[in-house]
Amino acid sequence: MPIDVLTKIQSGMGGFSKGQRLIGNYITTSYDKAAFMTASKLGKTVNVSESTVVRFAVELGYDGYPALQKALQEMVRNKLTSVQRMEVAADRIGDQDVLNMVMHTDMEKIRDTIDELDRVAFRQVVDAIIGARKIYILGVRSSSAIASFLDYYLSLMLDNVQLMHSSSTSEVFEQVVRVQEGDVLLGISFPRYSSRTVKAMKYAHERGATVVALTDSPLSPIAVHADHTLLAKSDMISLVDTLVAPLSVVNALLVAVGQRREKELTRTFMDLERIWDEYEVYEKGEN
Repeated sequence: MPIDVLTKIQSGMGGFSKGQRLIGNYITTSYDKAAFMTASKLGKTVNVSESTVVRFAVELGYDGYPALQKALQEMVRNKLTSVQRMEVAADRIGDQDVLNMVMHTDMEKIRDTIDELDRVAFRQVVDAIIGARKIYILGVRSSSAIASFLDYYLSLMLDNVQLMHSSSTSEVFEQVVRVQEGDVLLGISFPRYSSRTVKAMKYAHERGATVVALTDSPLSPIAVHADHTLLAKSDMISLVDTLVAPLSVVNALLVAVGQRREKELTRTFMDLERIWDEYEVYEKGEN
C-alpha cells in the first residue's frame, strides 16, 4: 500500500549510500513536497544526481522513479491542507506557462483514465442505472458540480433520479433513509475525500442497495463500500482539483444510458422541444 513508502525508507536506511540517505531523509521529512517533484528537481534539492534518485526508487522496489512518485502522491493527496496545496503548486508550476501546464495535465489524466477504466464495471453500472428502482446521486464540495451535471441529464432520461443535497451529515441521511435493495446510490468523491459521502455509501451498502463509486483510486475510502468502482484520474493543481477526466466518464455514462433508452428519449424530447418552443425557453436567432 502507498503508506508503506515511508516504512520502506526507514527500514532500508542502514543499507543506503550517502546520497540515498539524503534522498530518504528529505522524503521522510518533506514527503508532501517530494511527491510532486521530478527526479531532477528532487536531486537538485538534496544535491545528488538525477540518476541517484532513479536508483534510489529501484532500491526501494519500484520500477522507476515515476512509480515511487505515484505511490507518494496517493499517500499524501488526501492529507494536504489548503496551505500545503498552494506551497506544492508554487514549487510544481514554477516558471511554466499556467495555461499550457493545466491543459496538458487535463489531457494526461484523460489518457490515463482511458487506459485504466474497467470496461466491465462500466457496463455493469449502466445496467444498474437502467434497472434501478430509484437512483441517488451524491457528490459534495468540488464533486457537487459533477453530481449536478449527472443529475441534470439523467433526470431528462429517467424519472427516478434524486440528487442529494447536503450541508451536514444528518441532512444526507434524511435523504437516503429509505434506500433499499433495488436502488442505486452513485457516490462521487476525490481527494480530499468527503466523510459525508463515505458514510452515506456505507449506509446504502448495508441496506442492500447497489453502490457505485466514481473516484480516483481503488484505495479511495468510498471504493471500500462500492459494488462497482469507476476510476477516473484527477490531479491537484493549487487549490483546484482537475476533474476533467471524471466529467468525461460521466459523459460516457450518460451517452450509454441514452443509447439504451433511445425510443423513450425520442418521445420525451419531442414533448420537451414543443414546451421549450411554446414557453421560449431558448433564445432564437433571427434566422
